[in-house]
Amino acid sequence: MKKLLTIIACASTLISTSALANKPVRLASDFTYPPFNYMDADGKPAGFDIEIADALCKEAKLTCTWVSQSWDSLIPSLMARKSDVIMASMRITEERKQRVLFTDKYYQTPARFVAAKSEPVSISKQGLKGKVIGVQTGTIHDRYVTDMFGDVAEIKRYNGQDEVYIDMQNGRLDVTFGNSDQLSLAFLDKEIGKGFEFVGQAVTDKAYIGEGTALAMRKNDEALAGKFNQAIKAIRNNGTYDKIAAKYFSFDIYGEELSK
Repeated sequence: MKKLLTIIACASTLISTSALANKPVRLASDFTYPPFNYMDADGKPAGFDIEIADALCKEAKLTCTWVSQSWDSLIPSLMARKSDVIMASMRITEERKQRVLFTDKYYQTPARFVAAKSEPVSISKQGLKGKVIGVQTGTIHDRYVTDMFGDVAEIKRYNGQDEVYIDMQNGRLDVTFGNSDQLSLAFLDKEIGKGFEFVGQAVTDKAYIGEGTALAMRKNDEALAGKFNQAIKAIRNNGTYDKIAAKYFSFDIYGEELSK
């Protein structure tokens, strides 16, 4: 029986490896998360995630294509084989590791709260009592604010982070919570984010924030994950990663290990 299982496993690996060489790898994103992933004026995928993915595919000698899916459908669609890889700034968390196989991280940042400068907010149960908190649905940020403040605040969920910023500007939200880098670059540094600021301390709890941001795929796609891991190391070592990152960030996006 063990010999039969070994033969089956070897055959599966050979088929998987062969498929990588002959079949396009479908990368999935929701394209609602500038400057990481979004659609440009011509309707083409753009952003840090997109350029990193293109560099990884080139390094790994893979033919890659993009497919658009809503954030909350990314993992279900992966399981249904409507895509092969999730490349959408997805954090590595213990909960997600039960469902998907992650590569090594390709960036890592803490999470922060943002509120209006004119209406200071204390990030505590008392301070957020009766407040409306906006988050992108199905994210680690959604889970964090739901667990921590869902019993005292109203949690308003959105399909895309850009929708959150519009409602922040229009006064429909008191607070939002998300990746610090994205909040800064896509909101606070823009005209729409004038009058807002970070509040409270950065959240680095790995139970929620995870171990970094990575590509995700089905658990039996170890060969594909291995190719991407080798490519991540290669573009980190040959300067490609830093060249791409410098186009978007004035700080080290790769990041060190977050504190527990």
